[in-house]
Amino acid sequence: MTKPLNLGMIGYGFMGRAHTNGYKRVGDFFPELEYRPVLKAACARNQEKVQAFADQWGYESIETDWRELLTRDDIDAVDICVPNNLHKEIAIAAAEAGKMILCEKPLAMDTAEGEEMCQAVEKAGVANTVWYNYRRVPAVTLAKNLIDEGKLGRIFHYRANFLQDWTISEDLPQGGAALWRLDAAAAGSGVTGDLLAHCIDTAIWLNGKVDNVTAMTETFIKERVHTETGEKQQVGIDDACAFLCRFNNGSLGLFESTRYARGHKALYTFEINGEHASIKWDLHDLHRLEYFDHRDEGKLRGWRSIHVTDNGGEHPYMDKWWVPGLQIGYEHSFVHHVADFLKSLETGTPCGPTFRDALETQKICDAVLGSAKTGAWQEVG
Repeated sequence: MTKPLNLGMIGYGFMGRAHTNGYKRVGDFFPELEYRPVLKAACARNQEKVQAFADQWGYESIETDWRELLTRDDIDAVDICVPNNLHKEIAIAAAEAGKMILCEKPLAMDTAEGEEMCQAVEKAGVANTVWYNYRRVPAVTLAKNLIDEGKLGRIFHYRANFLQDWTISEDLPQGGAALWRLDAAAAGSGVTGDLLAHCIDTAIWLNGKVDNVTAMTETFIKERVHTETGEKQQVGIDDACAFLCRFNNGSLGLFESTRYARGHKALYTFEINGEHASIKWDLHDLHRLEYFDHRDEGKLRGWRSIHVTDNGGEHPYMDKWWVPGLQIGYEHSFVHHVADFLKSLETGTPCGPTFRDALETQKICDAVLGSAKTGAWQEVG
């Protein structure tokens, strides 16, 4: 006998769709789970648009005020898929209302906000998680397993990048429902919080704590028309960011992100070099993990491409899907996150990254932006 988990979705954009797809599919592929998501209500300010979203995806009802959503006794958990500047207020109110919370990344606008959110969920004792979905790509989880098993030995280098090209045009405005990521008041930062946050979360999950950073950022187009005012305003977000860091384990890190890399829509890669072996991963070929082991026999030594599709239990999550050789995609990482969250409700074990885990990424983002302003190394708080 399964138990319902009644969900309230706040927001209906790209991430609202991705998360909802995860809720709808998880029961089919993880039938052993005790809890089943129920799409109880979708919430957004625009009644017509949220009703269309609810009709398309199968939500039972709508709300146009998230405060009203939180008063409903038939809502167990809320999913926060709104611009970053709204995360704190909604999350704290949801915690005080006793609702479980699944929050989009980054956690908050800055570390101070994030700390308030952490304290709120910890005081209320509500289950919480943050949607850093790349942890749950099977190839990335396999990388985690290999590192934890000691296959790489001592880690020397971690490097990652996340490249896009969609903001190059000077005619692109900032602000509004579609382009809030270009508005510092709504987003807090540019590529640092939007893209590098993903790279950072993956890095600290795989390689441990970051001690200090030195960074540079650039805003290539200094002024853009703001959608809401129709007037040109100064652009406050970073279009590009690169930083060096030292991990607590002694390894060195190199990170780069930009929205000005012509030809790249979502190039996210990482490579880790250890004393025995190296691994690398590419979002564009997300079901493969590249692996090099120096301990292989000399004439056979070289990079191997592991097709992470085995359903016999050796490859994470893949026993839930197809036969070996048939890969899965981006959307499945959200299904896996939902499955892990539901499982955590059974076991009582937190579903990482929790708010407290995600606060560590927030601290690093703040240190990166602080270093870019001062031009000096900065300790991670």
